[in-house]
Amino acid sequence: MKTSTNIQTIDASDKILGRLASQVAVLLRGKHKPAFLPYVQPKEEVTVFNTDKIKVSGKKMKQKLYIHHTGYPGGLRKERLVEAFERDSRWVLREAVLGMLPKNRTRNKIIKNLKLFKGDIR
Repeated sequence: MKTSTNIQTIDASDKILGRLASQVAVLLRGKHKPAFLPYVQPKEEVTVFNTDKIKVSGKKMKQKLYIHHTGYPGGLRKERLVEAFERDSRWVLREAVLGMLPKNRTRNKIIKNLKLFKGDIR
């Protein structure tokens, strides 16, 4: 029995980050299909391009913080959304989608089906 991979392509230009991330998370999990089962991994691949043209609403660009700890004393690292977006806009979208996927062992397998590109695909 052959299972084909469904490829969805999304243009991220002028779309709001959270709304786009939730749309991508639904597509990656296969929740848009009538035969959705939470324990079955769908063969869905989502390609998002123009991630450098994503918008956010309000003052989030200056106020939203990404925080992580290195594990060493005094190792708390903070980064604003503006800085993270300048560094790599693909990382920002990937983190938003990761937060919307289930926090279990399937999350790492599902996120591998997400392909992100900064510019236009040709």
